[in-house]
Amino acid sequence: MDEYRIAERVKGWYRKGHRGSYYVLLNGNMISFVTPFSFYESNTQGQIIDRTIGLVDLLEIIDNPITSFEFPMFADGEKIVELYIYKRGYVLVDQTHGRYPLPNLKYYICVVEYKNRLAIELVDLDVAANNLNLPTITSSVLGSKSLSENKMIKYDEFYEIVDRMSNQKLFAGHTWDDADHIAYQYFNQNERQLLKEVLKISEAYERVFRPRRVVYDTKTWESVLV
Repeated sequence: MDEYRIAERVKGWYRKGHRGSYYVLLNGNMISFVTPFSFYESNTQGQIIDRTIGLVDLLEIIDNPITSFEFPMFADGEKIVELYIYKRGYVLVDQTHGRYPLPNLKYYICVVEYKNRLAIELVDLDVAANNLNLPTITSSVLGSKSLSENKMIKYDEFYEIVDRMSNQKLFAGHTWDDADHIAYQYFNQNERQLLKEVLKISEAYERVFRPRRVVYDTKTWESVLV
């Protein structure tokens, strides 16, 4: 199933009124959705790990709707690290996504509504992780930790990975949080003198995440050009 068809399925799920985090599962040629609790229960038994292709964040309440609409991936860097860890073969100590790794996990999908527009961004985790230097950072933090000996990642290790990733100046010379803040100042506080900087951040965002982005008009539910 191609990425546009996945976006169409996600749109349909959103139209039904579902909010919160939902897991997308590969089921033959169909895409089905499982709630976090149901997924967690299944993944404590290792029943569906081979069918999991992505996690969808159907955001309902966000602090900065305009900024989050324009740059959805800035909303939660921790989530990208979580999913990368599970894809790589590790498990968080609190078993956030169950106690089995998710080696076939492919996408992080973020959904944000603003006024009469719905943005859906699909990001390939391998592409984003490589551009965020997560393989190198993770190896540096975990050192000689062996999957065969101990696949659990402790909180201090996890947040060290998040901090190192976030503090890189990958977005036009800005860190993750600084780039997000500049976008917030431009879109939410109307500081229009930041236009050139925001454009550079937008270009860097595209290079890092390589998102497949589809925007829908929530009145007609047709895709639109933006």
